[in-house]
Amino acid sequence: MEYALAVFDVGMTNKKIVIYDERLVQVDAVYRVFATLPAKPEDDGDPVEAHDLAAIEAWLLESLAVFASRYPIRAIAVTTHGATLVCVGDDGMPCAPSILYTHEPGEEFHERFYRLAGDPVELQAETGTPAFKALINPSKGLLFLRERFPAAFARTSIVLNYPQYWGWRLTGVAGAEATYVGCHSYLWDFRAKRLSAVARRLGVEALLPAGLRESWDLLGHLKPEIAQRLGLDPGVAVAMGIHDSNASLLPYLAKRGDRDFILDSTGTWCVLMHPQREYGFRSDELGKVVFFNLAATGAPVKTAIFTGGLEFEAWAGLIGATAAAAGEGRGIPAFDPAVYRLVVSERRLFILPELVRGSGQFPGSLPRAVEEGRDFGFEEIRAGNRAPAFMRDPATAFAVLNLSLAIQTETALSRIGRVPGTEIFIEGGFRKNPDYDALVATLSPGCPVGLTGFSEATSLGAAMTAKAVLTGMRLEGLAADIEMEISAVAPVDLPGLAAYRDEFLRLAAEHAWKGRNP
Repeated sequence: MEYALAVFDVGMTNKKIVIYDERLVQVDAVYRVFATLPAKPEDDGDPVEAHDLAAIEAWLLESLAVFASRYPIRAIAVTTHGATLVCVGDDGMPCAPSILYTHEPGEEFHERFYRLAGDPVELQAETGTPAFKALINPSKGLLFLRERFPAAFARTSIVLNYPQYWGWRLTGVAGAEATYVGCHSYLWDFRAKRLSAVARRLGVEALLPAGLRESWDLLGHLKPEIAQRLGLDPGVAVAMGIHDSNASLLPYLAKRGDRDFILDSTGTWCVLMHPQREYGFRSDELGKVVFFNLAATGAPVKTAIFTGGLEFEAWAGLIGATAAAAGEGRGIPAFDPAVYRLVVSERRLFILPELVRGSGQFPGSLPRAVEEGRDFGFEEIRAGNRAPAFMRDPATAFAVLNLSLAIQTETALSRIGRVPGTEIFIEGGFRKNPDYDALVATLSPGCPVGLTGFSEATSLGAAMTAKAVLTGMRLEGLAADIEMEISAVAPVDLPGLAAYRDEFLRLAAEHAWKGRNP
C-alpha cells in the first residue's frame, strides 16, 4: 500500500471509521453507536436530546490511533448526517449542546421562526429549502439555541457545520463548504450564490465562517498535539468535509454524470437525488416537500426525503412483537409475490407515515395502520392497547410495510422529475431488501432500476475527497478508480398496484397532524 485514506463517517445511528488504499479500495472499518445526552434548557424546560460530542471524539481519536499503527494514513475526510451545527466558544470547545434535529419544538416556535426569517414559500424559492418540522432546517436549530440556551449561545464565537466541526477538532482550522450549507438550511441563496438574508435576520451572519470552499479542498493539517497522540505525521491532510448524501452521490456523478439518473440513498433517511443543469422550482412545486441540494461539483440537485429506514425499523419492531405474541416467528419473510398480489388486489391493509412529524412526502399524515377501514395509531399499537389482525402474520405485515415505503419512494421520484428512461440506483440499507427493490422497479415503468456493488457509497465518496485533497485530482481523474457493477432489478407482475397506490394516497391525505395526538 502506497498510502491510506481515513474516512470518519458520522451517521445519525452508526458512527464509522473506514480505511481505503490509494486505489479507493476499502481495507478496514470500525463501527460504534453512541447514546445521546440530556440537555437541560436554561429556562428549566424539559431536557432535550443532544449528541455526546466528547464521547464520539474520544472514540474517534482512539480508533484513528489504532489504524495509524496499521496503515500509512496520509489524508482524512469527514462526512456526516445533515441538519447539525456546533457552537464553538473562544476556547475552541463546544459552548452549547448540539441538539438532535429530531427534536420537535412545537407550532409556536415554527410560527415565530417564519415571522423572523420570512414567508416559507418565498424562502423555498430563494434558498431551495422546504418547511420541515422538528429542527430539520438547521437555522431553526440556531434559533432554538438562542431562545432556550441563551447564556451558552452568547458565548459562541463561531458556528460550524457538523463535518467542519470534526475537521476543526483535528486541525484547529474553521471553514464551511457548499454541500452542507446548501442542504435545507435556509442559509444559502441559490440564485445569488451567497449566504441568504435568513442568516442576517436571525442575527447569526457574523458567527458563520466567511466564504464557501469545495468538499475536496484542503481544510488544514493535523494539529501537532493530535498528530502526536495518533502517531501520525503532522502533514496529514484533512479535507473540508462533505454532507453524507452528497458524498454517496459522488461515485455516481463520477461514473454516470453524463446521463439522467436518480440516486435513492437509503438509511434512516431515504434521500432521493436528481442532478440538474439549472436551479429552479415549477410554481406547483413550491410548498411541497421537494428541495435542492448543492453537489460537490456545485451542480444543483433536486431532492426529496423521507424517514424510510426509521419507519422500517419502527414498524418491523411492532410487527415482530405482535407476531410473537400470537405465536408466530419474528424473522423477516422471504419475498413472495403471491402475498403482495393478494394485499394489492384487496386494498384493505395499509401502513401510513409519518413517524417524524412533517418530515417526509406526506407531512400531514398520521402514522397508523389501516385494516378494513379502521385506524390503529402507531403509539397505541406500541403501547399494546390494540393492533390490527394482519400484523400477527409477518408475511402479510411486511408486504404492507414494504408497499408503504415503495409508494413513498415513488411519490418522491415523481416530485424530483423522474421521466421514462431515467436510471434509478438504490443505495444503502434497502439495497438488501429485495421486496422494496422490486416494488420500486414495478412502480417505475420505463426506468431502469439497478443496484451497484458499492458497499459504503457514502464513505467511498468521502474517500474520493480525501484522495483529491492529497493528489489534486478532481472527479474525472478519480473516476478511473471507481468500479461500478450494476445488477438490474426486475419488476414483478402486480395487477391493481396503481389502484392500491391511489387508495394509499387518499388515506395519507385523510388525517391531518394539527390538533391530533399521534
